[in-house]
Amino acid sequence: MDSIFEHMERYDHEHVFICQDRSLNFKAIIAIHDTTLGPATGGCRMWRYENEMAAIEDALRLSRGMSYKYAAAGVNLGGGKAVIIDDPRRKDREPIFRLLGRFINRLGGKYITGEDVGTTLKDMEYIRMETEHVVTLPTYLGGAGDIAPMTAFGVIRAMMACCNRIYGSDDIDGKTVAVQGLGAVGHNIVEQLHELGARLVVTDIDREKVEAVVSKYDVQRAAPEAIYDVNSDIFCPCALGGIINDETLNRLQCRIICGSANNQLKKERHGQLLEDKGLLYAPDYIANAGGTIYDTDRLGTGAVNHERGREKVSRIYENLKRVFEIADRDNIPTFQAADRMAEERIRKVAEVKKYADG
Repeated sequence: MDSIFEHMERYDHEHVFICQDRSLNFKAIIAIHDTTLGPATGGCRMWRYENEMAAIEDALRLSRGMSYKYAAAGVNLGGGKAVIIDDPRRKDREPIFRLLGRFINRLGGKYITGEDVGTTLKDMEYIRMETEHVVTLPTYLGGAGDIAPMTAFGVIRAMMACCNRIYGSDDIDGKTVAVQGLGAVGHNIVEQLHELGARLVVTDIDREKVEAVVSKYDVQRAAPEAIYDVNSDIFCPCALGGIINDETLNRLQCRIICGSANNQLKKERHGQLLEDKGLLYAPDYIANAGGTIYDTDRLGTGAVNHERGREKVSRIYENLKRVFEIADRDNIPTFQAADRMAEERIRKVAEVKKYADG
């Protein structure tokens, strides 16, 4: 990315806030994409980026993804994201996250944060010490607690919709699923797929995670770079983004791509190339919305309700079927159909909001 403003203009971002504190070696970016539907909401990521511009680009892409995720899921929130440029294994976490909480509090509710890659519920507790604008919290602070199981459940509901489209049935029993990434969500996906009778091949850059999962569920393993070559029904990416690219696309040996990773397409043209190859792609922000749907459900009511939240997550199946309908109707790839569905909802709500109360 050469120009911040060029990128903001391209995707119509509202704000980018750059935060730093030299004494704590703290650098962070808060990106707000769109607040038409409600306050910008999205997790806080902590990662060692190649450079500062890479961190800004990630925040911008992820915040846009959150806008589309909430819009497509029927949630009345906008899209935002915070990224901290640092080693996610950093030990002195309290001052870092309390400082971020103070920066978030200055925004007066324009941005609500939560847990993401490289951050934990404990980190969210530190943020909550400085601001009320944090959604992902442990149950003893009124939050939903660990949302990874619901993210996994939503991905599997999306898989069922994909299986129905390709194989004519929701049934995952006997399907081979190649799971890339065994973090909190990936591990839960493996657990739930195992219960549904899927045949699993797993990988992760962390060998200990692989060993633990293979031992617990008696599944097959693959080397991290070999996962793209696994002959499977479903490829399930649950690590970082950009994994569908020029190098990997022609290696995929699957019918369906459906996982929890954000920004799976390296470039938008890769979504068209998947379509040309006859591979069914479940747009990531449709498939992986379960955790945040469940997590933010309490914002409108003040209390967590498991049954209501789970029911809303289950609707990912219907949301994805609607994406397929738009793709068929307009003769476009699924990633474009998902964008069209989200943009249409944002546009319609913006029209409603033109009429002031009173």
